Amino acid sequence: MPASLNQKPLLGKFTIKSNLEVKTGLHIGGGNENLDIGGLDKPVIRDPLTKYPYLPGSSIKGKLRSILERLLNKPLNRTGGSGTYRYESDDLEDGITEIDGLIIPYEGARTCKVSRIFGSTGGSKFWMPVDIARNQDFWEENKSNRTRTLQSKEYIQINRGRNCPARLIVRDCHLQRESAEQLKKVDTGLYMTEWKFENGIDRVTAAANPRQLERVPAGSVFEFELIYTVEDANQVFEDLQNIAIALAILEDDALGGHGSRGYGKVLFQNFQFSYRNFAQYQQITNTPPGQSGLQEIAPIANTQALLENFARLRDDIQRQLAPGG
Repeated sequence: MPASLNQKPLLGKFTIKSNLEVKTGLHIGGGNENLDIGGLDKPVIRDPLTKYPYLPGSSIKGKLRSILERLLNKPLNRTGGSGTYRYESDDLEDGITEIDGLIIPYEGARTCKVSRIFGSTGGSKFWMPVDIARNQDFWEENKSNRTRTLQSKEYIQINRGRNCPARLIVRDCHLQRESAEQLKKVDTGLYMTEWKFENGIDRVTAAANPRQLERVPAGSVFEFELIYTVEDANQVFEDLQNIAIALAILEDDALGGHGSRGYGKVLFQNFQFSYRNFAQYQQITNTPPGQSGLQEIAPIANTQALLENFARLRDDIQRQLAPGG
């Protein structure tokens, strides 16, 4: 059976929970059906049932990925919308992307520190070393494609690369109950949020361009949760360390829009970790209600402590990953 048709291993699931506190007003936009005179120019996204503001997991995941791409100095090898570029692994194996006449090497998703965590969509018309391509399941459909010498090595053009599902799940962040009750009492003219009035000034004509944005108020606390799928025990620590570093950098950056103008400062507190392998999932079915039978990894207060104590956390994780852990 070709390697890419084998089922991906599932050793277990790490759950990371935390409190995400908004330190300055935060804006993640939602759609606005009506454009009223004197109304909001940019509303926040809300839960359609409760009408509470929430933080989409897609926004947080995208920000963490962007941070890690920059931290690891990944090349921009894929076109995006509006003339933008991004990084993705074109295939599970290493190869070369040709874009706008440029030759850009990429790292295969099996080993790429970004793609194996956040996932990647296979590229098209990329180049792979012939000796590697011969051992892949797509060789028959690509073996007649043109070849060329790149970086003193023979490459063959591949029609379509293979996808790599993400190991990381980022849940939508919903308000803690206590925080929701507090926001209901705030009288700003908006339900559980605040107005932010701004005035853009044309630097040449001095003409004013007033706008009104909706923000989640400072002090709001959301429930934050990540799920990391353990597929390779040798890559767990590096992946979790990179996630921890990205969370710490996010605190020094901004979440949502208009970060350069003071929006979106966030703080992670009270990290809680747990791990379940297959045997532990089975064990849950044989324990009394309300008792998981699992040992949770010791909690950590904040991202600073998370980075400082990662060696201890690594030891705890190692014990959890060990057979019978």
